[in-house]
Amino acid sequence: MFEIVLYQPEIPPNTGNVMRLCANAGARLHLIEPLGFVLTERRLRRAGLDYGARLETVVHASFDDCKHALSARRWFAVSTRGRYSHAQPSYRAGDVFVFGPETRGLPASLLDGWECERLLRLPMVGSSRSLNLSNAVAVVIYEAWRQLGFAGAS
Repeated sequence: MFEIVLYQPEIPPNTGNVMRLCANAGARLHLIEPLGFVLTERRLRRAGLDYGARLETVVHASFDDCKHALSARRWFAVSTRGRYSHAQPSYRAGDVFVFGPETRGLPASLLDGWECERLLRLPMVGSSRSLNLSNAVAVVIYEAWRQLGFAGAS
């Protein structure tokens, strides 16, 4: 239904949690190298539990490779530099959501030229920096899925 892109993720349990989320929400996960861990790492498997068989994970050598693979889709970036709330767009099945690494977020060079209305941010109180990566993905994906009437849910 949706494509989740983690750009150079660093923390195995966060990625494991996103894997579990994708399996439960019917989303496909894309990981952009370099990764801060090995995909077989125990902490990653533990966080993802036994959802690996129900999840399609694609690893890309670069952001450009991922962009090429998903070129026919609408792309949204989620960043603290976004101007629009994640709840503003009208989402469609097949939309792509890009999230940055835990310690530094998406680089400015990647966001340069991004369409303003597709550069999203999560509302937070003024003194906050950011949410945990797996929590941010969950907030965005469940809002997008809610807009589609939770299609495919039991």
